[in-house]
Amino acid sequence: MDARMNLIASPLSGAFMKHINSAGKALTGSTLPPATQELVKLRASQINGCGFCTDMHSKDAAAAGESATRLNLVAAWRETTVFTEAERAALELTEQGTRIADAAGGVTDEAWEEAARHYHEAQLAALVGLIALINAYNRVNVIVRQPAGDYQPGMFG
Repeated sequence: MDARMNLIASPLSGAFMKHINSAGKALTGSTLPPATQELVKLRASQINGCGFCTDMHSKDAAAAGESATRLNLVAAWRETTVFTEAERAALELTEQGTRIADAAGGVTDEAWEEAARHYHEAQLAALVGLIALINAYNRVNVIVRQPAGDYQPGMFG
């Protein structure tokens, strides 16, 4: 399977990807815990059916020391005991923020308040930005049918 287009080779899409990669670096450097960042990216990618990002973020999380049990249970996080309350709040916000078109009111006050109970303002800003950014990456990769499976941790940085 080949991608419909090379996102780096096209001058316009290459410039776009450079800018969203820069936004990603700003978020990675935030005080939002790295494990939470990877869980958020993985869950949104699963919801959006982005094989490339699911492959990338599961491998990056594993390389950073995340357990196979937790990675295997991200898709069913509500039925598990392996995630902290803070991670559960981040995953709920991720799901609601990713499925925003499915809910008439968008993200519920309850989901926001639970996240705000666990994360300070700068971390919430990072969480919101991360949810928006991974959804953008997912959409780009799904649209061009970016193939999954060959990603190696660290290959882009």
